Parts: sequence; C-alpha cells; structure tokens
Amino acid sequence: MNNWDNKTTEELFRAVLELKDVREAKKFFRDLLTEAELLEFGKRWQAAQMLDAQVPYTEIVAKTGLSSTTVARISKWLKRGTGGYKLMLARLATHHASHSSGKRLA
Repeated sequence: MNNWDNKTTEELFRAVLELKDVREAKKFFRDLLTEAELLEFGKRWQAAQMLDAQVPYTEIVAKTGLSSTTVARISKWLKRGTGGYKLMLARLATHHASHSSGKRLA
C-alpha cells in the first residue's frame, strides 16, 4: 500500500493552504476533482457534522445517500482518527459563534 503522507501530498496540502476564500477553493477543487468526488466529499463532511450533532445513522444515510458502512467509517475517524474532523468542527463552531455574537438583534 502507498503511504499517503509523502512529498506529493505535502505539496498538495501547501497549495490548499494558499487558497484565500471559498471562490478560490471552488475553482481549485473543481479543477482537481471530478464533480462526483466533490459531491462525495461534501456528503462525508455533512455526515461528520451530523454525527457530531448526534444525528442517528439511519437519518444520516437517508439524508446524504451514503452507505451505512461509509457513515460508520466516518464515525470511527471522528472518534479515533487523526483529529482532523474534530479540529475543523471546533474551528467552525468558534468561527460561527464569533460571527453570531457580533450581530445585533432587531
């Protein structure tokens, strides 16, 4: 099996870190990936968010169209992976909280 953590993937991650906004990310990832791959990655991220919110597997499978095996794998990575899902979930929660707290209620 190939080791995914290598010079080539390191260069890919460095390129991703240079993206400035969602518009640039959309352009880069659409050139890099097929539409099917983008949709699949989006569904996996959605499943991770739903798992974090304690949504039942059956609801995640129904909403995303992912297989129960894929949802189980995402759950495993969320609990015992490298921490990437948890990092981004926490970062986005903090980001959303800081943006929401600055809004005035009418």
